[in-house]
Amino acid sequence: MDRVLCLLSFLLLAAVGHAGLSPQLVYWHSVLPNTPMPSAISDFIDPDVLAEEKSGVNVHVKGKSGGTTVNVGHGGVHVGTGKPGGGGTNVNVGHGGVHVGTGKPGRGTTVNVGHGGVNVNTGHKGKPRVVVTVPYSKDYIYNYAATETQIHDDPNVALFFLEKELRPGAKMNLHFTKTTSGGASFLTQKEADAIPFSSAKLREILDHFSVKPGSAEAEAMKTTLQECEEPAVRGERKYCATSLESMVEFSMSSLGTRDVMAVSTTVAKAVTPRQQYTVTGVKEQAGSNLVACHPEAYAYAVFYCHATATSKAYTVGLLGADGVGAEAVAVCHTDTRAWNPNHVAFKVLKVTPGSVPVCHFLPEDHVVWSRSG
Repeated sequence: MDRVLCLLSFLLLAAVGHAGLSPQLVYWHSVLPNTPMPSAISDFIDPDVLAEEKSGVNVHVKGKSGGTTVNVGHGGVHVGTGKPGGGGTNVNVGHGGVHVGTGKPGRGTTVNVGHGGVNVNTGHKGKPRVVVTVPYSKDYIYNYAATETQIHDDPNVALFFLEKELRPGAKMNLHFTKTTSGGASFLTQKEADAIPFSSAKLREILDHFSVKPGSAEAEAMKTTLQECEEPAVRGERKYCATSLESMVEFSMSSLGTRDVMAVSTTVAKAVTPRQQYTVTGVKEQAGSNLVACHPEAYAYAVFYCHATATSKAYTVGLLGADGVGAEAVAVCHTDTRAWNPNHVAFKVLKVTPGSVPVCHFLPEDHVVWSRSG
């Protein structure tokens, strides 16, 4: 038994080292090992996998003395002899390698270690929701004209400001919002490439995800596809990233380097009202080449990304009237001549295209990429 447990401990360490990581986390750590993952990205990774990464794996091996418990987690490996606590993990060692099945079929995590390497398959509790619901906004698509409803009802409108206001001590009325992903998460590049992403294939896409044609979810997905197929504003590159891998590769390609960083807005409190914030500090990011990515409404995580060489990014310290702090990301566009003259930014700030730099803070679920350094 001791020899078997030693073997299991060794193999489980190798397996669990990967078991808790989603394919997106493995990819991120491989191409951006020194770059922290912003919450705007991690929020779209399967929450079950993130929970598995934090909790580790418990293994119960039944024996004559009542059972042996092997705990593999962040604290290392602990082997103790005693009664197994309820249902646990089945560990099978055979010709195909090691199989670890946690929980009931279809729930929990299955780890297979064999000749094919490590395969991680994370199940979902219950039927997963399909469509990510994002408050509909065209604020960050610059060839769109504003509507009266958008000007009065869209909370993101309050995030636009002029660059001259970006100084310590300045006061701004802001409302930061964060979209809940509605159960949607990133697909792997391979999974995304296997599914059509085109307005011409909308019916096929809806059937694939069991979304009823004509429903609110279907209309949201249709709108996203149409936006992704429209031409970019002059002077920008645009791309709809259907996976984390494609977002990273587009950003690296647009910035001309693989040495990149990603940042997003973080607010110390989950829900905050529209209130007055005081600027406590301003730090400009390196370079004028940026890639901004905004979440779209779709059956899985899709980000509308656009690259520009005429923008500046800042990280801005803010303190709300309620005492809650925020580390916000602001982008200032120095050339807006190609924007729709009726864009919401011009309406709110009462300026004309190309006259002055137009700035905006990013909501918490948007991300900006820039060169490191």
